Amino acid sequence: MASVLVPVLYVGIVVSSLLLFSHFYRKRNAGKIYEPYFPSHPERDIYVSLLQNDPPAHESLLKAALVRRAMTDVSRVLKMREDKAALQNLLQKGSIGDDLWNSLLQSEKELEAEIMEVVAEANTFVEGWGGLIFQTAGEMIANEKIRTVYEDTAASRLAKEQKYGKVGTKIDLPAPQPVFMPAPPPGHPAHPAALAAAAAGSATTSTPSTPAKPSNGLLPPQNTKAESVASSDGEGLDTPSPSKSSKKKGKKRK
Repeated sequence: MASVLVPVLYVGIVVSSLLLFSHFYRKRNAGKIYEPYFPSHPERDIYVSLLQNDPPAHESLLKAALVRRAMTDVSRVLKMREDKAALQNLLQKGSIGDDLWNSLLQSEKELEAEIMEVVAEANTFVEGWGGLIFQTAGEMIANEKIRTVYEDTAASRLAKEQKYGKVGTKIDLPAPQPVFMPAPPPGHPAHPAALAAAAAGSATTSTPSTPAKPSNGLLPPQNTKAESVASSDGEGLDTPSPSKSSKKKGKKRK
């Protein structure tokens, strides 16, 4: 019985000590202030200073300052999303300490409160603008990136020309050499003598020409023997006999 109670008592003591240690460690870290993950927020300070001016600033200026503040928040959200996964993997491997990870978590909570404050400030200007201000800020960030790339095109091209040489220089290529094909053997069909003999044979064996048929399909009239054939008594088919005509004239004279 004593052999069973000793390991159970040992396990209970170890578990209770670990729970006490984790409780006091979390309590000590809860009140500890970590170094901020992002150093400062100048756009927020500019907006607050414009609100606190004695002569109030123009509404368009306040809107522009608020949009610039939202742009900074969007860029920080994107950076935090990229860094969080990498820092989590490094923390699991033991490459970084808990201070950096806790600083990231604390900055994430501060950024959430900052976003809610920006949405509330945007709704004070125009109702419903809080749901669109961060979309506008993201489009402006993309526009600034494209403009920066466009403005740096000349400088980057000059640097590449200095490194790799001028772009578009003419390159002298060697002239193409003529290709000579060997003549075919005498027995080959492509030999000049064979080609000349084939041309001569085709010229001598010409087919007789046939009369062309008319386009309308009608044949010209042909002379037939039926038109000139005389009857059995020597009279033609169409002309009257001279004996009969002379007999009629003789009767009239009488």
